[in-house]
Amino acid sequence: MGDISTVQATIGDIGGQIGMMWEVLKAPLLVPMLKVAVYICIVMELMLFIERLYMGIVIILVKVFMKKPDKRYKWEPMDDDDLEIGSGGFPKVLVQIPMFNEKEVYKISIGAACNLSWPSDRLVIQVLDDSTDPIVKDMVETECLRWASKGLNITYQIRETRGGYKAGALKEGLKHNYVKDCEYVVIFDADFRPEPDFLRRSIPFLIHNPKIALVQGRWRFVNANECLLTRMQEMSLDYHFTVEQEVGSSTHAFFGFNGTGGIWRIAAIDEAGGWKDRTTVEDMDLAVRASLKGWKFVYLGDLQVKSELPSTFKAFRFQQHRWSCGPANLFRKMVMEIVRNKRVNVWKKFYVIYSFFFVRKIIAHMVTFFFFCVVLPLTLLVPEVEVPIWAAIYIPCIITTLNSVGTPRSIHLLFYWILFENVMAYHRTKATFIGLLEAKRANEWVVTEKLGDALKNKDKAAKPVKKARGPLFGDRILPQELGFAVFLFFCGLYDVLYGKRQYFVYVFLQVITFTIAGFGYVGTIVPS
Repeated sequence: MGDISTVQATIGDIGGQIGMMWEVLKAPLLVPMLKVAVYICIVMELMLFIERLYMGIVIILVKVFMKKPDKRYKWEPMDDDDLEIGSGGFPKVLVQIPMFNEKEVYKISIGAACNLSWPSDRLVIQVLDDSTDPIVKDMVETECLRWASKGLNITYQIRETRGGYKAGALKEGLKHNYVKDCEYVVIFDADFRPEPDFLRRSIPFLIHNPKIALVQGRWRFVNANECLLTRMQEMSLDYHFTVEQEVGSSTHAFFGFNGTGGIWRIAAIDEAGGWKDRTTVEDMDLAVRASLKGWKFVYLGDLQVKSELPSTFKAFRFQQHRWSCGPANLFRKMVMEIVRNKRVNVWKKFYVIYSFFFVRKIIAHMVTFFFFCVVLPLTLLVPEVEVPIWAAIYIPCIITTLNSVGTPRSIHLLFYWILFENVMAYHRTKATFIGLLEAKRANEWVVTEKLGDALKNKDKAAKPVKKARGPLFGDRILPQELGFAVFLFFCGLYDVLYGKRQYFVYVFLQVITFTIAGFGYVGTIVPS
């Protein structure tokens, strides 16, 4: 009994000392620092709110008052009836399909490209295979030969090294002599499946409008209903296409090329300096450089291309790292080039630097993570620092509502989408800092894993397999997410016991979401 009393007394002394140190440090150090953090977060939140409100107003005006692209620009359908001209009236088009170990989906994009409604003698299909798996390479080459035997002009291209990754493959593909006569190049990733009329609907914009460099189609997702993870992604990407791309196209004839599902004028690529591999967002890099040369872009919301969303949490995290790190790194490298540019006006420079890059690619990630996952929970431990209710609740609710307009069918998932986006904001913020500081993983390129019909086919061939638990540490267990879950649980518990703000309801829900992510129960879990 004496030993137990001694241990209890020791624990009590340690707890008392920690409490005393907390009180000593809180007033002179923690309170001022936390107040500054709150002010900074509120400023960032207002920047994001104004940006979202601006885009919301613009998109309404665009939908109500602005003419559709085929009325704003000259557009005439391709004429098949002129027998004298024949296929010579059609420009020669290059289709590039970059691949890397795409075992599950390679047939999809090759088949879709070969079925495009375009004269076969005016179409060149180029499969750029950087695969390292010899079995996959043989499979892709065999598929190309199969289509070539049907009379399609399809070429299988490989490189000795993967230098430059996707940008390197696309750049190398344009160097071959057999593509010199091509005026336009359309790019489809391995999981993309365009409709047969894709070229007939997009190329007239390029033919009749010599200042247009890019026509971008909208992504649609064949596996959006596969799991909750794909539904969350659909909500985010639908907002990007429905609002961000449409606003950029309508107001400044500029937006970020999405890397696939779009068609370029090759002359514009050449004038902009070609493909560069200095960041992991070679598509955005090319788009910004071409825009600075005075080229215009057109986004067609009704030109839809089916594709696949990453359905495993690991693949999604790697994709988001690349999509967050790359823009921040590109911003670091191009901001002064944009400022010094003489060919675009000040308003467009402001739009590209402030709206396109700074708010959407940097501030949006940081305020989501720091404000709602760090600063707001910390204020529960430091009651001397208060966050105005309009900043903690009202403005976030308005921003979230504006974000939901792209996917009305998922409005009932909105609250969970917020919690999940807060979890992902940690990864995006970390990647953003890596890009801004050009740290170790700044140029890390991990190809997004596509499952295609692999799981579906396995289910048909065998009895359902239980989800694999995987190793204790590795792909499934994520200590950083679990660490944030513990931190938030402590903040929420403190609010329950001693606080008066009742934010613990939100905090505990965020704890659950971080915990689910931390144990890897997000998305499709591939059976081992």
